Amino acid sequence: MGEVKFFLVEGRMLIRPHKMPEWWRFRKYVRALKPEHAVEKVLSELGSNHKLKRYHIKIDRVVEVPPDEVPDRSLLALARLTRWVKP
Repeated sequence: MGEVKFFLVEGRMLIRPHKMPEWWRFRKYVRALKPEHAVEKVLSELGSNHKLKRYHIKIDRVVEVPPDEVPDRSLLALARLTRWVKP
């Protein structure tokens, strides 16, 4: 199994496709093994949170970023986690 890395996924999503369509830009930081996994995670999260179909989401670029450039502290906390403790 490979090392988990941080990826920045940038793209556009179509909001209100039937009434007044508008493309919104997004930037999302995710942890994944490969860029393909990062894209899959973003498609899944945006589709779930905003009720979008996959064809309403356009990915412009996927870039691997070092951990010190990630602004999301919860992702960094997950990266530092060594083990899960069950109650």
